[in-house]
Amino acid sequence: MASRSIALLAAGLLSALSPAAAETSYVRAGKLIDVEAGTVLADRLIRIDDGRVTAITPFATPPAGSPLLDWSGFTVLPGLIDMHTHLADMSMTGNVAEPLLHSQQEIAYIGARHARVTLHAGFTTVHDVGCYRAFSDVELRDAINRGDVEGPRMSVVGAYITVPGGGGEVTGFAPDVTVPADMRVGVVRDAGEARLKVNYLFQRGVDSIKLIATGAVLAEGTEPGTRELGDEEMRAAVETAKANRSWVTAHAHGAEGIKAAIRAGARSIEHASLIDDEGIALAKAKGVFLDMDIFNGDYIEEIGVKEGWPEGYIRKNRETTDAQREGFRKAVKAGVKLTFGTDAGVYPHGINARQFKYMIRYGMTPMQAIRSATVTAADLLGWSADVGAVAPGRYADMIAVKTDPLADITALESVDHVMKGGKLVR
Repeated sequence: MASRSIALLAAGLLSALSPAAAETSYVRAGKLIDVEAGTVLADRLIRIDDGRVTAITPFATPPAGSPLLDWSGFTVLPGLIDMHTHLADMSMTGNVAEPLLHSQQEIAYIGARHARVTLHAGFTTVHDVGCYRAFSDVELRDAINRGDVEGPRMSVVGAYITVPGGGGEVTGFAPDVTVPADMRVGVVRDAGEARLKVNYLFQRGVDSIKLIATGAVLAEGTEPGTRELGDEEMRAAVETAKANRSWVTAHAHGAEGIKAAIRAGARSIEHASLIDDEGIALAKAKGVFLDMDIFNGDYIEEIGVKEGWPEGYIRKNRETTDAQREGFRKAVKAGVKLTFGTDAGVYPHGINARQFKYMIRYGMTPMQAIRSATVTAADLLGWSADVGAVAPGRYADMIAVKTDPLADITALESVDHVMKGGKLVR
């Protein structure tokens, strides 16, 4: 009797420890945009096992009793990727002291709201490229991954690597105001400090690094065309990131700062507003991605003027907006790798997809624009094995829209359904 009890107990333990049976479900797609091939497939059956796509076939009725989500009346495409967001921060205002008005605890709740809105807008992955309170983005990413908060998959940078008083600093108020230490985690003065700070960021769990190579539009005391981080600091940051098996993106508006960041080894350039022909050719030759937020300028002009944002913000925005769009047009024509990045947080989260029509207006086809926010963005992240396409092996991150976005790209501004990891979000 004792031996039988032991055997039953052992069997129970083995059962408890063994993997659960795979969860299998199916989606019927009326049209499926294959972003890798650049084609559209009609009436497809997508099989999902444990949150990942395992097969895509012409539609046939799945096994009896299998869960089937009928999207036969929709165009289905991968969950979108925004490569330039600021989820874990307050929204932009004209008050230069705004970052000082919110506690760490409040920022956590604000970030959770931004994450949910972004996911429901169809963006299932984001590259979150900075927050004023260091590591708020790390905590938000981890909360999403644990299932505590609803939001997109996040790749995060933790803090800005910036010079004192540079484009990544909180500036514009009285000199005797003390800025909290967690807002200055990434401030560096030389290459040695750059190595130390980059290593520290990786120790605290970041995925990649954000350099502030030039001044910023929306920061007092800095100019977009002016270089800030030097060659040695940027090279040190890139080398240290590589030693941590990661990569660097550089905020760079000015032409010389863009080229310096590329030569230093940056994998991508944010904004690239004043890029010149030499910079475009260099990005093409080096295989560097450009992430250009060409919708943002109109929002800043409209809302910034209406709400009385600082005159310097408005001036710098006007000096960069048209130049950035012309640079974007040239980069598309040159065949440079361009990703979809919007600077969400300057404008309200959730309207990210408004940028698509600007990308088409300035030279892209609808398929190119969609690829920039899917397969190309996944390539930049180094996440191509997991996201960026509806294909076997990838997470079942998908969106569905009634109107074909290849015919009307604005369909992506109001998606009908969102799925992340095989779970229906909306």
